[in-house]
Amino acid sequence: MPLTPDALLDLLARNGIPAATHAHPAVHTVAESQALRGDIPGAHTKNLFLRDGKKTYFLVAIAEDTPVNLKALRGPLGAKGSLSFGSAEALYEHLGVLPGSVTLLAAANDTAGLVTIAIDAALLKADAVCCHPLTNARTTALAPDALRAFFKLTRHQPLIIEIPIEIPPAPEA
Repeated sequence: MPLTPDALLDLLARNGIPAATHAHPAVHTVAESQALRGDIPGAHTKNLFLRDGKKTYFLVAIAEDTPVNLKALRGPLGAKGSLSFGSAEALYEHLGVLPGSVTLLAAANDTAGLVTIAIDAALLKADAVCCHPLTNARTTALAPDALRAFFKLTRHQPLIIEIPIEIPPAPEA
């Protein structure tokens, strides 16, 4: 049975991992989040649940305004074959969350360690990383060191990746 949001927040507190959680209306997209979350400080994330051609699963967290190029992510992730989005069923099976609530904190539900966690290096330069605590009706902010402590607690060694920037081709003369 996956953790509930309250059980996750209790897990953080019991293990001395500082986190600030803010309630807000449920959000399903980055645009909704930006409009409804208010002034919650920190780097807000966009989270991707992906799988490669060998059915290896990845949870990738990037800054909310970072464009995504799945083809360019293959190399940094070490993916075999093309990347695609994982199904809602696989998301719930592996991370215990539904679409719209994908979050780094869902690593707590990956007790078998079957999902590779990857974080954009730029996020870890922020004062705080903001993500959903297993529900899209709250946002939890953790300092990068607190996030690292969380991953140690959940026995995950996240990949810290540089997100490839796609440079548009030069216009033809």
